Amino acid sequence: MNYINLLSSRLPCRLILLFLLVGCNGKEKHQATAYYMERSFPDLAQTWDEGVPLGNATLGALVWQKENKLRFSLDRIDLWDLREMENLDFEKYDFEWVKEKWENNQYAQVQKQYDIPYDTLAGPSKIPGAALEFDISGLGEVESVSLDLQGAACVIRWKNGTILKTFVHATEPMGWYRFENLKAELLPTIVPPPYVGAGSVKSTDPVSGQDLRRLGYPAGELQQNESTITYDQEGWDGFRYQVNTRWAKQGDQLEGNWSISSKRTMQEASVNASEVTEKAFAKGMDAYETDHLAWWDAFWKASTITLPDTLLQQQYYMDMYKLGSAARKGAPPISLQSVWTADNGKLPPWKGDFHHDLNTQLSYWPTYAGNQLALEQGFLDWLNTHKPTFEKYTGDYFGVKGLNVPGVTTLDGDPMGGWIQYSFGPTVGAWLGHHFYLHWKYSMDREFLQKDAYPWIRDAAVFLNELSVAGEDGKRKLPMSSSPEIHDNSANAWFDQMTNYDLALVRWTFATASELAMELGYSDEAAAWSAILEEWPEYAIDETGLMVAPGERLKDSHRHFSHLMAIHPLSLIDISNGEGDQDIITNTIAHLDKIGTSYWTGYSFAWLGNLRARAGDGQGAAKALRDFASSFVLANSFHVNGDQSGTGKSNFTYRPFTLEGNFAFAAGIQEMVIQSHTGVLRLFPAIPSDWQDITFSTLRAQGAFLVSAKRMAGEVESVEITAEKGGKLVLENPFGSATFTCSRAYDILGKELRLDLAVGEKVVFTRKK
Repeated sequence: MNYINLLSSRLPCRLILLFLLVGCNGKEKHQATAYYMERSFPDLAQTWDEGVPLGNATLGALVWQKENKLRFSLDRIDLWDLREMENLDFEKYDFEWVKEKWENNQYAQVQKQYDIPYDTLAGPSKIPGAALEFDISGLGEVESVSLDLQGAACVIRWKNGTILKTFVHATEPMGWYRFENLKAELLPTIVPPPYVGAGSVKSTDPVSGQDLRRLGYPAGELQQNESTITYDQEGWDGFRYQVNTRWAKQGDQLEGNWSISSKRTMQEASVNASEVTEKAFAKGMDAYETDHLAWWDAFWKASTITLPDTLLQQQYYMDMYKLGSAARKGAPPISLQSVWTADNGKLPPWKGDFHHDLNTQLSYWPTYAGNQLALEQGFLDWLNTHKPTFEKYTGDYFGVKGLNVPGVTTLDGDPMGGWIQYSFGPTVGAWLGHHFYLHWKYSMDREFLQKDAYPWIRDAAVFLNELSVAGEDGKRKLPMSSSPEIHDNSANAWFDQMTNYDLALVRWTFATASELAMELGYSDEAAAWSAILEEWPEYAIDETGLMVAPGERLKDSHRHFSHLMAIHPLSLIDISNGEGDQDIITNTIAHLDKIGTSYWTGYSFAWLGNLRARAGDGQGAAKALRDFASSFVLANSFHVNGDQSGTGKSNFTYRPFTLEGNFAFAAGIQEMVIQSHTGVLRLFPAIPSDWQDITFSTLRAQGAFLVSAKRMAGEVESVEITAEKGGKLVLENPFGSATFTCSRAYDILGKELRLDLAVGEKVVFTRKK
């Protein structure tokens, strides 16, 4: 791929800003960093999934070329077909029924009732919006296509001098486009999704996508006036959405905007897309671009990382850009494709839904160290909003009190079924609780702890305690246990004994419930949770490290590292705990190496990068992340699950686009340069030996510490830490045997530097020359 400079009147000031943010000195460093803040392509993509992505977590667009048309694939996050899954009859077919069929070797009945309908029914599902097209046959050959990450804008240049600049506004529900120096007549058209039409509609594969015509929608209505087009589409059960674009042509310039609106019923009061564009058009694109750029400037100021590895640096900034495009407070969580639903006449892969057996969880990993807690808040708010739905599901299906969450949900949090070991898994709510815990640990927001974090984890603990039964060994266990996605959805995917996946989440939940109760002064509750924790067994471990379950080690290459949850992300087994844990981690990763990557998908490599970083293996972490970035992403950086390199890294070579691998990759980079999960802040804990120069600014550590550091010629030169909420800082000495100065007094305990910091206090460490 070629990378060329983006020529824009606004670019120089943004490059200077970025230069100041990363703290680089000298012309060479400035140019290198600017280089990573744009992604340029020699031509327009020819498929939707390689289009240039733009978005704001509510609206999204993919910019590409279909035949001789420039095409914007338009999307809105709440465009959903929310018809009920009629097969989900928990009165007749509950958890006890599943257990009975499994024990009596009648599991095919369970698959027929709950697994197969997800594959064969068209809805519920995420649905596409429409396409905005321009006939560019008269513009001639494209000279360059660029994505300016700093300003979140796509710029296309034609050799005849025509220039297009387009962006989705950072916070408002609209997109803008401006063609300058037009040499040919050019007007937009709206192309509806093919909900109606002739041909076969028999497709039932949820991975490649079902035909949109299976939804049974009536044809939408298109209305065009002199300078505006409106498309109205009716969906399921009164749901409607509207797409509108309006424009003005003056001389050789065409400027326009677009929006999508939605409403559940005709009676719902909401602002139509045509009203949004009309009101915005009176102010104009320049006025909206000012606010748009301000938001993205603040986003990039939140944290920076500069690496000596070109490939990893490029991918990191692209993935953080997608995070800024897909997550917001006030928006639903990041679904499988977020605001970039498939534009190929089909439903998106896996219906574009919310998968909670790793997909939503991995998607928010980089918000913590990346200092983007505000973006992560939308995920937690959505979980809290739909907590009553989750509690009803818990009671109806499992028949006990407390809180669990369906592993596959609609926009409203309702269950969708699928492979029920995971879509109805008993520890889904516990894993989601880990994000409430991380938000507390990285923010130290006591109000959040009391009102949100502890109640969620407490209720998850109540559920697990009520569901559990006594095993033959006297220890507690779940009536059935599983480990995503070991043995897929066969009867063998259920285990009579606790899998390490479920056990890690159970043990983490009770330990954390006790920790948070004690933090809040609920000493009796803390003691009760600790006592329950002691009733659960230890992990199944042999010479290969962590097993899948007692009596079953991981035998074959497998994409999902569910059995390794205790190592990462839960941090229950950690190298800081001593030789025993170190041996478990070493043996576990060695066993992964032995059985190979033949049945891994892209997110497996990204997750391995995190695991190796936790093990202190910088070389291995960098290799895993390079394998991901070089082989499992398309030209626009989208993770597509299968190996696209032809180098045999995986037997999966298909290309269904999902986002979790991208965000797990970004988290892996962060894990290499900063770790704080043990309560001790460690800088550059997993760096390859040949990475001599690394800097980062305002990464966030647990305890609400903001950390900046510079490593040059293999030595840490400076560290700056601000205590956002005050408290005890424990820093592993990053200077080794070198002497250093500190801006205030500190204590030393072995390799640890200890300070009590006031709210907002900053401390600076500097290596002596």
